[in-house]
This record gives sequence, structure tokens and C-alpha cells, in this order.
Amino acid sequence: MKKIFIYLFIGFMAFGCTDVLDKYPLDEITEDSYWKTSTDMELYLNQFYTKFRKLTAGWSLGVYESETNSDNMQPATPNSTLNGQRSVPASGGGWSWGDIRKINYFIENAENVTDGLEADIKHYKGEGRFFRAMFYFSKVSSFGAVPWYDKVLNIESEELYAPRIPRDQIVDKIIEDLDVAIDLMKEKSEVPEHRLHRGIALLLKARVCLFEGTWEKYHEGTEFGVQGSDGTKYLQLAVAATEELMQGPYGIYSTGDTENDYWKLFNRIDHSSTAEVMMWQECNPELGTGHGAQQYLNGMGGNQSGITKQLVDQYLCADGLPISLSPMYKGDSTLLQTVEGRDPRLTQSVWVPGQLQSDAGIYFQYPTIAESAAQNSTTGYMVRKGSTTDASQQQSGGTSDYAKTAGIVYRYAEALLIFAEAKAELGTLSQTDLDNSINLLRARAGMPALDLNVGFTDPNWEFPNLSPIINEIRRERRVELALEGFRLEDLRRWRAHDIFKGKRLKGARFIQGVSFPEIENLLGGVLVDDDRYIDRDKVTMPNGYGFVVNRDYLSPIPTNELTLNPNLVQNPGWE
Repeated sequence: MKKIFIYLFIGFMAFGCTDVLDKYPLDEITEDSYWKTSTDMELYLNQFYTKFRKLTAGWSLGVYESETNSDNMQPATPNSTLNGQRSVPASGGGWSWGDIRKINYFIENAENVTDGLEADIKHYKGEGRFFRAMFYFSKVSSFGAVPWYDKVLNIESEELYAPRIPRDQIVDKIIEDLDVAIDLMKEKSEVPEHRLHRGIALLLKARVCLFEGTWEKYHEGTEFGVQGSDGTKYLQLAVAATEELMQGPYGIYSTGDTENDYWKLFNRIDHSSTAEVMMWQECNPELGTGHGAQQYLNGMGGNQSGITKQLVDQYLCADGLPISLSPMYKGDSTLLQTVEGRDPRLTQSVWVPGQLQSDAGIYFQYPTIAESAAQNSTTGYMVRKGSTTDASQQQSGGTSDYAKTAGIVYRYAEALLIFAEAKAELGTLSQTDLDNSINLLRARAGMPALDLNVGFTDPNWEFPNLSPIINEIRRERRVELALEGFRLEDLRRWRAHDIFKGKRLKGARFIQGVSFPEIENLLGGVLVDDDRYIDRDKVTMPNGYGFVVNRDYLSPIPTNELTLNPNLVQNPGWE
């Protein structure tokens, strides 16, 4: 029997703050000696927990700057996807199948395990199906149609030359895997903290189905659509999955403090009792598993990024009306004026003068738009979401691992947003549905409930050709999930290039003598547009983002792969 070398890590490396302290004690194991017990299954699966989004182990805002690939955050240089600057790589580019091969190896060998509680064996088999679904969903999201591999291949396998299968067929197989996972996995109360459970499989299924359902609906009739399908069946599956989740043990974190609860959700150290957090990552500097994000989230450095005016303008006023209609809106000549009378989630996501930065007695005064390098804020709207005032977590140094704020991997709020959006897209949304989903999120922030009839027409709706309720549900999703890594995928599945194509991202307003008088003498190099909004790309990108509509919705397949497998066909526009 061939020997296999498997490095098995105990614990989690999600978010870059790892509980991993040890390695499986055997340097060499054989298939004959392994795949006997449920513990063998657990240890093998632990390596895949590294694949969740990382909070950070280095010098950045971590996941809270993940949306520099969208119109929610302004990076130091324009995003290559939005700007149409990508080219076909020779190799790499996300076309890697190592994880899928590893999980197929697990799925095959898991059938040999007999030693252990039956419930444990079933659960780990379910985890294997979950991970394969997760890895394949990433492939479909990037490339659309891909080959389907459900067994371990070697260099002689004919399947290495398999053609791409239509994207909806791949999604159906992903759903099959998730249905198996849902059937086999234990409930949250039955697994250790930080472990996958049945509810997370339901949430991933809902996420996949919403993505594919809206992709097929809004790309219908284009080179990226699915012939003969409008996505309805997937939207129905998304509703069913979220309805089941809504009967479970989850809830929205709220203490009644509408001015702070949203902010506090993201700076907690321990989520073991947070009903909203379905899975989280513990970070402990004493064990070498801390992170460095608080060095920038504390408002003292922007890491060459910043929240955009486009995102800030989406926050409603406290009366439930948009800034275009509300008498509560006072303008945006200063940061304080910008947030006055607005959705409390805005001041819990963006730093404004007077907010406590550190319990050492430091208060935020102005953004770091005059600073250089890593301290620079590109827009003046600096990220507060995820920050803590604990000075001990904000230290800078060579290790950059002092912070212990936990990382949220999956949270229940997403399920509520999926439920509302899917039902709205199907035309079956009721006021009761809204009250059981989006209005729970609004209530946490002290915002008025969303009415099914909406009750106003916003001249600045991002999707003027769609119904008012879909516009408002999409607004709510953007605000509630801001900076959590969802925005680019939303823009892609909605075919929403009109929002950013030919446009530039903007920042805070800079009116001389008004906006930032404390540092005005340092701001000579800050570019602004005719209305005095920070316009970082004014010179380098005068025509706005150059997204290529008939090409950039999917990634290119590397040229080497096309050569190795002549049955592969390049994605549209990349030929």
C-alpha cells in the first residue's frame, strides 16, 4: 500500500487566529493504519478549517477591508476586476483543484471507518460533503461552468480531460452535497464550539441558491446565463432553507442599546453565548493566535483604504427615509454633519470626531487622509466596525498579534436577508415576512420598520428599473453586511455593472475651512472633484472603471490548462 503523508492540524486557522498548537504525532501513516476511527476523520477534516476568511495575522484591517474589491471601499489602486484590467494567466488564477482532491480522498476513505459512535461518523461524513460544496461553490462563482470531480484522480485518469459541465448542473451537485450534509450533521448544541454543524450547512445552501437564482434571473439572455432557466427553483430552495433556519435556536444579538449593539457584535472576544453567531473563531494572544487588525480599526491608521461615499450615502435617515427625501439630513460638509440623524449603524461602522478610540483616553478627531503609506485613509471615512477601545489590543510591534477580538465566520443575519430577498424576487414576500426578517435587524438599530409598500420613491435608487421593495431589501443587505466580504458577489449576481462602470469611487467632502480645519494645511495633495468630494482616482482613472460587460463577470481559465485539457473552453470575452 502506498504511504501517504498527511499533515493533520488540530483546531482552526480561520481568520488567521489559530487554535492550532500541535501536529498529528505520526510523520508517516498508511491507509491501512489510518481511516479506522471517527477521530481519524476529525483530524483529517481540521485542515479545511483554514479555508474560511481570515481576520488577519498581519498589518491590515483584515476582513473589514475585504470589500476594496467593490464599490464599498476605496483601495490604494483601482480594483483590477472592476477596472477591466485582468488578463488571462498562464497558470493559477484560482483554477486549482488541490482542495477538491483532498476532500474527495476523505469522502472515499470515510466509508472505511467503523470505530466510533455512529453519530460522530455520520457527522464527519457530512462535514466532508459540506467542504466539497464550499470549494465547488467558489469555483462556480469564479468560472461558471467547470468539470465535476467526485473521486480521487491520478495522472492516468481519463477524467482529467473532462469538459466543463453547465453551471446549473454543478450547482445541483453542490446542493446534493449540502443536502447530504444537512441530513448527516449534528445540531449546534451537539458539537464543540467552533465546529461546523447542521445549521451552517443550511445557511450555505441558502447562500448558494440565492446566488445562483439571482445570477440566472439577471443574466438571462446573456452569454453568462443558463438557457431555459430563470433561477426560480433555486430561489425557492433558498426560501425553504432559511425558513428551516428561522425555526432553529438562532436570534439577533441585541441588548436594547441601539447606539452600540451593532458595533459591539463585532468586537466581542467570546461568542459562545451569542445567538446570532453561528460559527466564530477564538483568538488568544497568549497562545500565539492573536491578530493585528486593531492597529488599524482603532481609527489611527487606514491601511491605504477607506469606506466610500457610495456606501455612506446608502444609510437611511432615522425617520426611515433616504437622504434625498428626509428633512433630517443635514448634508455632509463635515463628518459629524454626515452622520447626524442617520441610521445608527453608520456611526457604528465609520469613525466620527468625539468617539472613544482607546480606553487610554484617546478620542477620534479627524481621519488620516494626510498620512502616508499604511496610515493613510483613502476616503476620510475610516472603518470603525470591528474595533475595540481596549488599548491592550491596539499595540503595534514586530509580532502584531495583540488583538483578541473574535472573528465571525457565519451569522444568522445573513439568513434573514437571504429569506427576504429570495421571497421578494419570487413575488411572494409579505409584511409578516419582513417583520420576521429585515425588521428584526432594523429594530436592533432602532430604525423604523420596512413597509412592504415602501412608501417613497428614492430618486437615487441604485436599481431604478426594479421594484421599490427589492431596492430597499438590497439597501438593507448592503448596510447590514457592509465590509464583511459580500458586496462584489452581490454586484456580480445582480449584473449591476451600471452602478460602477464608467464611474469613480469618492470619499468624504473636503470644504476648505470647514471639513478638516485641524489638518487643512497638510491636505494640499488630496484630490477632490468639482463638488469637493475626495476623488483619489481623478487623474489616474479619468473615465471611471473600465469593466468589460461581456467578459469580466467570470474569470479566465489559465492558458496552460486549456493546453493540457483540449476539452476545456475559455470563458466569453477571454478567448
